Amino acid sequence: MSQETAPVSVLPESECWKHLSSVSLGRLVTSVDGHPAIFPVNFAVQNRSILFRTAEGTKLVSAAINSTVLFEADDHTVVDGWSVIVKGTARSLRSDEEIAEADAANLLPWTATAKTHYVRIRPLSVTGRHFAFGAEPDRVREQA
Repeated sequence: MSQETAPVSVLPESECWKHLSSVSLGRLVTSVDGHPAIFPVNFAVQNRSILFRTAEGTKLVSAAINSTVLFEADDHTVVDGWSVIVKGTARSLRSDEEIAEADAANLLPWTATAKTHYVRIRPLSVTGRHFAFGAEPDRVREQA
């Protein structure tokens, strides 16, 4: 079976970043009060990092306390799909220079709320998979 027709194939990192740049909704995975937590966030890719905005609250505190996070985004069509996971360090942007750079991404909140804080995830690892959809192979049934 060729790489393009394999049901599941590993994506090179360059393809992972291309896919991440093509969507704007992902999920931040972190820990809150010692328990796993997942938050949908709209985001942008900037300089091979993940950038999102947030208000005061759980996501901001979580990013400060648990600097190592996971971020996941995916997409699909009727014939195939992909999923990318970024393991990285998250930190709130504070300096005028960092905020000016983040502003250049033109990342706007999806909801009518003030999202005054930027958080950037710098990758430690980036992994992705491509999925070719199709019928399940025939199962081999045991003879009784």
